[in-house]
Amino acid sequence: MRLKRADASEKGWLAGPWDSDLQVSIGFANGGVDEPHVHSAITEVYLVARGSASIRVERDTIELHERDVLVVEPGEAHTFLAASDDYLHFVVQTPGLAGGEARREKRLVPPSRLGP
Repeated sequence: MRLKRADASEKGWLAGPWDSDLQVSIGFANGGVDEPHVHSAITEVYLVARGSASIRVERDTIELHERDVLVVEPGEAHTFLAASDDYLHFVVQTPGLAGGEARREKRLVPPSRLGP
């Protein structure tokens, strides 16, 4: 058994293959980052704990609210557009990748891919 506590950071990773045998990466964020990108192998599952946010997945804008779960599949470009001041989500990435492997798997895309 391990207990991980989020610190006062706006964003961070709590557990994953870098510190355990977990096959997923688990993190949190107090806001969304507007950085259009795509993952080639990772599925991301966003679990909204508090507040609301707007996220663009390909050309669809989705409004997220407390208790929503959004699954973004590999190959789906996405970015956050806005978030309320009280926004908080947890994110699970599967498969969990560590360090450089995770950074290489993420590719930035031009904002035009996500529409106007």
